[in-house]
Amino acid sequence: MALEKSTMLALGTTAPDFNLTDTVSGDPVALGDLEQSKALVVIFLCNHCPYVVHIQQGLVNFGNDYAGADVAIVGISANDAVTYPDDGPERLGAVARERGYTFPVLFDETQEVAKAYTAACTPDFFLFGPDRELAYRGRFDRSRPNSGIPVTGEDLRSALDAVLADRAVTVAQYPSMGCSIKWKPGNEPI
Repeated sequence: MALEKSTMLALGTTAPDFNLTDTVSGDPVALGDLEQSKALVVIFLCNHCPYVVHIQQGLVNFGNDYAGADVAIVGISANDAVTYPDDGPERLGAVARERGYTFPVLFDETQEVAKAYTAACTPDFFLFGPDRELAYRGRFDRSRPNSGIPVTGEDLRSALDAVLADRAVTVAQYPSMGCSIKWKPGNEPI
């Protein structure tokens, strides 16, 4: 496991476009399909990383708690499915169903979406406001595997609550930490 921190994309960056397939429904999901929501949360995740496994129930709770809110949530996996078959579309969809994710889990086969977001690790979180400008990026909360700190999602929740209430995001923004994105050979970002 190669431990990596998120790149902390510049606040105010416009959400990069995407059009990817939902691993549960098989339907395409594009950024444009989510324009009606006040906020957009993009989560880069995978199945095998212990940092993602550690917060899976927290992601389920997060999705459930904001199901009635004016927010679109998508998970995206960009890992090389040849080297990491557990992160391929079939297993992603199966785990999403098993865990009970209420948001689509998309597969970025070309890894171009991950590059556009400068995603570096799993998990990696990006919150965009109604103008689709980046308002928050970084960690879910301060919990890590074996830390004894409960998974609450407090950092992301605080930022999302501010966006939904038309307030400035004032929560401190710390890099997320987890497994590095598993780039296809020769496809590593420069």
